Amino acid sequence: MSKILIALFTLLIFFSHSQAQNRSRARELGIEPGILNPDRWNAITDVEGVSVGQKTLVVGDSIRTGVTVIIPHQGNLFQEKVPAAVFVGNGFGKAIGFTQIEELGNIETPIALTNTLNAFLVANALVDYTLSIPENATIRSVNPVVGETNDGWLNDIRGRHVKNQDVQEAIKFASTETVEEGNVGAGTGTRCLGFKGGIGTSSRVLPKEKGGYTVGVLVQTNFGGILTINGAPVGEELNNFYMAEDVPYVVDGSCMIVIATDAPLSARNLKRLAKRSFLAFGKVGSFSSNGSGDYSIAFSTHPKLRIPYNSTEKEKIIIDVPNDYMSPLFLAVVEATEEAIYNSLFMATDMKGQNGRTMKALPIIKTLKIMDKYKARKKKLLNYIE
Repeated sequence: MSKILIALFTLLIFFSHSQAQNRSRARELGIEPGILNPDRWNAITDVEGVSVGQKTLVVGDSIRTGVTVIIPHQGNLFQEKVPAAVFVGNGFGKAIGFTQIEELGNIETPIALTNTLNAFLVANALVDYTLSIPENATIRSVNPVVGETNDGWLNDIRGRHVKNQDVQEAIKFASTETVEEGNVGAGTGTRCLGFKGGIGTSSRVLPKEKGGYTVGVLVQTNFGGILTINGAPVGEELNNFYMAEDVPYVVDGSCMIVIATDAPLSARNLKRLAKRSFLAFGKVGSFSSNGSGDYSIAFSTHPKLRIPYNSTEKEKIIIDVPNDYMSPLFLAVVEATEEAIYNSLFMATDMKGQNGRTMKALPIIKTLKIMDKYKARKKKLLNYIE
């Protein structure tokens, strides 16, 4: 009898886990924002050479955090820097390395995302990683790039549980293919627009006559507002939104937006691209509350734009998409950012954290019914089991 009970208990756990993990990306549910098409993976890794690595820490009843690392190319990034730019939507955050990007227009380490109090340790780990590369044996300065959001409601943030080894593992196992989304990496303990947030990603590819470039976006969502999906007032319909009567709601938080493109863009035009991502931030229902640290960082992987560490050239010819041809890229980044945020919500699952707190995931079936009510889906999928 005891063996039977153990077997039944094991099956129950397996069934519950399977049900909890039964989530789909927005596009798989007929939610297709915009008019442009995604590339192969519908992820930031669609930009050739870009890889993403993550380490997720779910330990005991109170550790719910992690780190997500975005690597612009597979060579020595310090020796071959890439042009980059940042845009600050609301500066209530602990962004590390951004002032040098603003000044010099390039990045020289992977971009890491984590929680607020771990940002400084993760920055140190990026320095360790860069110094460990044999070709970098003589360098004496490194500008690590780290963004963060505060996951302290679900996670024991004061414990600063992301360690050097976690960052090194995320870098070591980074992939140029699919990107895991939802409660993973830096998104493990985050909340978004009244529901469980997390990591999300998406991409857009331009038609050949518009350059054929790819734009990929990855987000770490941890912010509030009034959830809107493809124009449908989902947060209001679910009575879970900022300033709703008798509803406990935390509007403060943060969002990190990382943008990659293979288009040849100068730091100036990359900043213009980064600015446009915040149009999508508004489309999903955010207004960048006072306590929300909202940052966007954009970089170009175009091989002719790489900046060598030791260059003997006194002049350099720079290729750059002219201003008059930037509009398709602006459209692409808005669409990809919007869908990446949706994916962070749709792929997240319920999360129980410290002090017995639970953050519920977006209820997919109810959400799809709302979407259909407002005719906000391009196709309907039947037999979805939540």
